[in-house]
Amino acid sequence: MKFMKLGSRPDTFYTSEAVRSVSSEVSSDLIVQVKGSRYLLHKFPLLSKCLRLQRLCSESPETSQHHIVQLPDFPGGVEAFELCAKFCYGITVTLSAFNIVAVRCAAEYLQMTEDVEKGNLAYKLEVFFNSCILHGWKDSIVTLQSTKEFPLWSEDLGITSRCIEAIASKVLTHPSKMSLSHSYSRRERDDESCNGAESRRHKPPGKGWWAEDMAELSIDLYWRTMIAVKSGGKIPSNLIGEALKIYADRWLPNISRERHVNKQVASDSDSDSDSTFEITSRQRAILEAIVSLLPAEKGAVSCSFLLKLLKAANILNTSSSSKMELARRVALQLEEATVRDLLIPSISYANSSVYDVDLVITILEQFMLQGQSPPTSPPRSKLGFERRRSRSAENIDLEFQESRRSSSASHGSKLKVAKLVDGYLQKISRDVNLPLSKFIALAEAIPYFSRLDHDDLYRAIDIYLKVK
Repeated sequence: MKFMKLGSRPDTFYTSEAVRSVSSEVSSDLIVQVKGSRYLLHKFPLLSKCLRLQRLCSESPETSQHHIVQLPDFPGGVEAFELCAKFCYGITVTLSAFNIVAVRCAAEYLQMTEDVEKGNLAYKLEVFFNSCILHGWKDSIVTLQSTKEFPLWSEDLGITSRCIEAIASKVLTHPSKMSLSHSYSRRERDDESCNGAESRRHKPPGKGWWAEDMAELSIDLYWRTMIAVKSGGKIPSNLIGEALKIYADRWLPNISRERHVNKQVASDSDSDSDSTFEITSRQRAILEAIVSLLPAEKGAVSCSFLLKLLKAANILNTSSSSKMELARRVALQLEEATVRDLLIPSISYANSSVYDVDLVITILEQFMLQGQSPPTSPPRSKLGFERRRSRSAENIDLEFQESRRSSSASHGSKLKVAKLVDGYLQKISRDVNLPLSKFIALAEAIPYFSRLDHDDLYRAIDIYLKVK
């Protein structure tokens, strides 16, 4: 990762009686208070570079030999302020992706611009940011992630948008044209100066090399970055889907009915209720964002992954639109599902059923809406008696054959789904609280002609009657 050093003097800041000072033969004449911390400094080096301090000193009365300046809302806190102060004294400071956002916001707050002095801190930071940080993959990721601490400042300074554009452009660039650190070379990180040579030890990146690193971003930044990546139109939908799966695995691990119900019960008598609510709200926002990013193409993600999202959506009580969208997408690929995939825990307190059968019925209704009517015969060509057929006639026959294949696949899907439903009925029929009306609704959700035989259905009925 890139870094830049400014200044050449040794660090002479020290702490004495909870006050930060700088060693100097000249007596201090400026007291700066930053979020509970006090600094005993000198006007000349600071005011010569900080327009805000100039103004504050001119407005505040001089007490004894010191001007007292209050900076209660200073962005970046004492660390960023001290780095800015050291820059004013010419003391060596090191800048990198880890601290550039805080320092850049601090420099803007102090108005350390070119209008005050040429080569001021804000200018140097912009040069470093544009020429080095945005050119590095990991640097851009780390910098973007750090903007969440200063969202308004980062937006106003264009840091967030520029990082997102840089990351998206790198993802959209062909891997063979890239030379940057990525998730598969984390063991080979080498610090390098802005003018240093790139490490040559990186392994060739694969097609989805970017997904793991981007999964470290918070959901709002991830969503904006993925929108930029998708809008580029160069990344296949299956890679977008895989990236979303990686993100879901990272931020939505092991969501279960038992865990959330137990937390809800505990929260009634616990002081952790606010924390539990915050976690659930964050997970809900993550899931809804992932749903909104799902590629439109069928098969971009597996049916199993979609059903996992649907289970989580049910547990987290996400919006009905998100659950309906997931149900619709599951229906498109329902033939890929297994009985275990469909076992969605019920979280309704209105009934004591183990599984959410209504949600599966909704999926089946969506599946049946996709049914296509049998294709009609293709129009016969008037030139059919000729030995040479026209290209358009050949295209008609090709389209007809493709239509027949599509229809055949649709019927095959119904056969698979019918078997899936009967297997699902056998599983849920063991639930003593399953209403007969829902059992019948499930059994009738698939047309009778979609079953090659009714053995599995009869077996499910037999289990249901024995349990009752």
